[in-house]
Amino acid sequence: MQYNFIVIEGNIGAGKTTLTTKIAEDYNAKIILEQFADNPFLPKFYKNQERYAFPLEMSFLADRYNQLKKELTNRDLFKTFTISDYYFIKSLIFAKSTLHDDEYKLYRDFFNIIYTSLPKPDIYVYLHKDVDVLLANIKKRGRDYEQEIEPEYLQKIQNAYFDFFKQENNFSILILDTNKINFVESQTDYKKVLEVIFNRNYPKGITRIEL
Repeated sequence: MQYNFIVIEGNIGAGKTTLTTKIAEDYNAKIILEQFADNPFLPKFYKNQERYAFPLEMSFLADRYNQLKKELTNRDLFKTFTISDYYFIKSLIFAKSTLHDDEYKLYRDFFNIIYTSLPKPDIYVYLHKDVDVLLANIKKRGRDYEQEIEPEYLQKIQNAYFDFFKQENNFSILILDTNKINFVESQTDYKKVLEVIFNRNYPKGITRIEL
């Protein structure tokens, strides 16, 4: 196995957790899943973003750091590699989409202090789907607090991801356009994703592939 640490990310509704779980099961990998369901600010944020954006992002910053630091430090020798459905940069990307400029500047200062202490992934996979596809997936999975998400918010997140990718060259970033496939329900499509992740070598920086 050429990877020790793989990250699978994407916008809300892209299928990152499902793909991460499937790969972990098939490859006997240690899995790290973001723990967000119990965050008390999340339902409040979707109802009133202006009021709850900063406490939400700060709580996620702390939670993500604590979880990643713990899980990446304690390796499981009986697992082939570690795979996560998020990485710490997610904090900065979402904060940029939700916070005012002065709040974001303060938030970024905290982020930069913490970010350098975390291990970098061997490959970072971003699952790209158009906003209308994301909205359909969000509606289908039926989480109550997500049903009020606006397409403009999803677009802002998507733009923030791509802005970050243009600046990051410390690890390999693989952007997979998955609009035309369904790796959740199709085993053939799932194998296509595995092929491009595991059977090719990628340089540092951005590689884009349409599936």
